[in-house]
Amino acid sequence: MVTGDVKLIGSWASVFVMRARIALNLKSISYEFLQETYGTKSELLLKSNPVHKKMPVLIHADKPVCESNIIVQYIDEAWSSYGPSILPSQPYDNAIARFWAAYVDDKWFIALRSILTARGEEEKKAAIAEVEERTDHLEKAFMECSNGKPFFNGDHIGYLDIALGSFLGWWKVVELDANHILLDETKTPSLFQWAERFCNDPDVKPLMPETTKLAEFARKLFPKPQA
Repeated sequence: MVTGDVKLIGSWASVFVMRARIALNLKSISYEFLQETYGTKSELLLKSNPVHKKMPVLIHADKPVCESNIIVQYIDEAWSSYGPSILPSQPYDNAIARFWAAYVDDKWFIALRSILTARGEEEKKAAIAEVEERTDHLEKAFMECSNGKPFFNGDHIGYLDIALGSFLGWWKVVELDANHILLDETKTPSLFQWAERFCNDPDVKPLMPETTKLAEFARKLFPKPQA
């Protein structure tokens, strides 16, 4: 493991923190994980990210780097000689990966979260339909980006794999809450198989939260309205 003055402020349940942790694992970077408690913000977090006041924050040589996708890019560039490249080397492929990563955060994730916050069955059904439509777009994106290889990035996990794959633990929790399969082996077979490979990758598997524990946390984070 590469050693150095590296710290990561975050929480085990955060998909955005998981992105940074996966990237650090891919590069074999040892780091100190500083766990935040939900509902509170540590002095170090507020000092390190005074603008957004959110995790994750990567601290490298006493310099903070904020926002999950920016942190992943920073890790890839700061330790470019360690492990595989996370971002595609070709400009067009790089641009496409960034496009779909933004889609995941700005469109797909918003729809997924709306299932947990839906009020009533009709609102939940509409949210599920929206997630399925946007997941179909990601199925097509996978087939175009992967070129028949195991990951969006080709032979190994890359930027877009991390952006979407960090949600897989929460994806299962939402399926339980909705009582509906959202990642369907028959409807999105390529994405389904990719998810299995991603979760079982040795740099990812130790970080993937246990579904029961995450579901319990979700009930606290998204309490159901009283009847």
